[in-house]
Amino acid sequence: MFFSKKQTGISEEQVLQALRQVMDPDLHRDVVSLGMISDIGISGSKVHFKLTLTTPACPVKEKMEADCREVVSQIPGVGEVEMESTASVAASRTVAGREPVEGVKQIIAVTSGKGGVGKTTVSVNLAVALAHLGASVGLLDADITGPNVPLMLGLEDYQPTSNSENKIVPPKNYGVKCMSIAFFVDKDTPIIWRGPMLDKAIKQFLRDVDWGELDYLIVDMPPGTGDAQLTLTTATQVSGVLVTTPQEVALLDSRRGCAMFEKMHVPILGLIENMSYFLCPDCSSKSHIFGAGGGKILADEMNIPFLGEIPLDSAVREGGDAGRPITALDPDHRISQFYIAVAKQLAAQVSIKTLALV
Repeated sequence: MFFSKKQTGISEEQVLQALRQVMDPDLHRDVVSLGMISDIGISGSKVHFKLTLTTPACPVKEKMEADCREVVSQIPGVGEVEMESTASVAASRTVAGREPVEGVKQIIAVTSGKGGVGKTTVSVNLAVALAHLGASVGLLDADITGPNVPLMLGLEDYQPTSNSENKIVPPKNYGVKCMSIAFFVDKDTPIIWRGPMLDKAIKQFLRDVDWGELDYLIVDMPPGTGDAQLTLTTATQVSGVLVTTPQEVALLDSRRGCAMFEKMHVPILGLIENMSYFLCPDCSSKSHIFGAGGGKILADEMNIPFLGEIPLDSAVREGGDAGRPITALDPDHRISQFYIAVAKQLAAQVSIKTLALV
């Protein structure tokens, strides 16, 4: 429908002035100054406008939409409010010496100081959760010597192909594009590579894969602070997420991971505590098998956001082994809701890091 901007009684400036009352709670600025409002149209007592959020995974989406409708409806003479809501993820800022990946707005490295904390399981379910929330998502398996992402995404049988530009075409499942060295070697063949070969493989997966247009490229890193981390953080602009479990040995290694990101001038989006507790499926009681609260305490000590906790649940293991991530198989499952909540917090931190100083 066509809306004329020339009206008696209601003006475009009145609409903008009303919407300036709506604040983004994370960026601490109003939606008008952030450029989230466009396509204002007025027809009689009917007002139309478009709200463009910073991510489709916005954790306060419903509240911001409701607030926008409310303030416009209170303008004298307004009888009907029609709002179109969409989202556009901002691209990360260019850093000298770090070339962006074509078409990819945000690259997020998910890492841990040690193995055994469920980092790959978290990476897979976060990627699926972001896709479920409406984002375009890719998942790069950078654990070259221990690639498990294809198994967890149900893509083990994919045979690599290339397009007309001689770029590798990534398979897609559950809304997530994926690339892994596992597609190029026999599953029983050990990958025994030195640093230079790891470096080359990761760079090829960044540059020689047809990722298309992505809001987020999640990179599942190997544990530790070795060659893969050094390659990724120097090759392109990336943000980091730490995964830990509550026990002290994992927390100690997470401190090293945080220090590594800081030394490489990589923005840290936050920390996720995995295996926080076992949630009894029958009585919902919590058993803190590995300790309690260590992740939140560590995040506070390191002055980084705590993105949330994810409990132990057999459905997560069963889904990963079967190539059917719980977040894809049953988004309403109680454990899926934990992943979705963490994904929303992660997306919010991406927006904060990218837009807070704009």
